[in-house]
Amino acid sequence: MEGDRGSSRARAVAGSIGFLVIAPGVAAGIIPWLITDWDANEWWLPLRVLGVVIAAAGLAGLLDAFARFAFEGYGTPAPVAPTERLIVTGPYRYVRNPMYVAVTSLIVGQGLYFGYAVLFAYAAAFVAVTAAFVRAYEEPVLSRTYGAEYERYRSEVPGWRPRLTPWSPSDGDER
Repeated sequence: MEGDRGSSRARAVAGSIGFLVIAPGVAAGIIPWLITDWDANEWWLPLRVLGVVIAAAGLAGLLDAFARFAFEGYGTPAPVAPTERLIVTGPYRYVRNPMYVAVTSLIVGQGLYFGYAVLFAYAAAFVAVTAAFVRAYEEPVLSRTYGAEYERYRSEVPGWRPRLTPWSPSDGDER
């Protein structure tokens, strides 16, 4: 049984790394590079520093969320290889869509660092597209797959604006 779990984890890690390179790598890497050519405009230094901080926080959150899919859920963020269980730890205790929030932070951070307003418009378009995808595909699939567990989580944890305090599946059990 342990061997099966180890091979499942190895596949999940490999799949998550591949998906990380493909999806966020394109959305927060290739597209901003095509827009900016990594050429920073003259820009107010405090905004550039803020951009680095926001992008670094986004990257840290993104890597944490991806790792949780592989190591806790034994799956990937890719719809073709989903997790075996609902992930409600780490950044998922604060917001239901930490990967999309993290990618948006990376894009906004780059906009501040490089001084390209078009990246803010791109970030807004990214949020609109991902929000539509979440609403039309992800939420119905999660609801069908995890039922009441997901519905409870969904009712307690916001989709896009993080909670101030972490949620726990045991919250409210003593009611």
